[in-house]
Amino acid sequence: MVGIAYPDISPIIFQIGPFALRWYSMAYLIGILAGWWLVSLRSKKLHLPLTKQNLEDIAFYMTLGIILGGRLGYVLFYGRDMFASNPLEIFQIWHGGMSFHGGIIGVIIALYLVSRKIKYSFLSLTDIISPVVPIGIFLGRLANFTNDELWGRVTDVAWAVRFPNGGGLPRHPSQIYEALTEGLLMFVILNILWNIKWCRQRTGFVSAAFLLCYAGFRAFCEQFREPDSQIGFLWNHLTMGQLLSVPAVILGFYLFIRAFVKPDIDEKL
Repeated sequence: MVGIAYPDISPIIFQIGPFALRWYSMAYLIGILAGWWLVSLRSKKLHLPLTKQNLEDIAFYMTLGIILGGRLGYVLFYGRDMFASNPLEIFQIWHGGMSFHGGIIGVIIALYLVSRKIKYSFLSLTDIISPVVPIGIFLGRLANFTNDELWGRVTDVAWAVRFPNGGGLPRHPSQIYEALTEGLLMFVILNILWNIKWCRQRTGFVSAAFLLCYAGFRAFCEQFREPDSQIGFLWNHLTMGQLLSVPAVILGFYLFIRAFVKPDIDEKL
């Protein structure tokens, strides 16, 4: 049979009584902790005016932004009818169902609020956070693979995978494509830019690169990903993921042009 058999991976790492630790939850936890650790290191190295309490506040606000924004975004963009019939499902995030675009909105709001609380430049804060976000994306996409969800379209490529929930048909492992592009490759690009002083000092430049890279990689990977069954294609060929990436492109270009035309130079960096 064409395609690679889906590996026998349980979405649950271990279970003790009613408590079950899932790969999906672990991906979020490790992503947040790894990002917090890397931001802490860079803050110390560059002697940024961010205290330990400030960093803990940032991590807390971001966690709320990721969870609330991601879940509410999924409800609004992908599952309004489904959740209307079973509202309690909204709170069962361990079943999966998080929108990254909703998560971006949630994180932007969270960073704006925490920047006002700690009296730190909002765009300077998003520049510091942007290079570590791909860690969570990478782990989250791998968790999508272990959850047997968000698989790709039917194909005959040699590395196609026969997902049980995908009807056993050979499909693109689009979760892996997204992990490698939106996660690994974007992490490399953003951290190269961050380590270039000229880019780092222009407030908003790294944030713009994040938005443009994510929108581009997401639009590319959507060409291989099966559209959500409850939505399908929009206007015959576009997907919801591609449509939701348009605002990220617009905002990214705005910040990019702003960083050149009217740059705010952060001498601390």
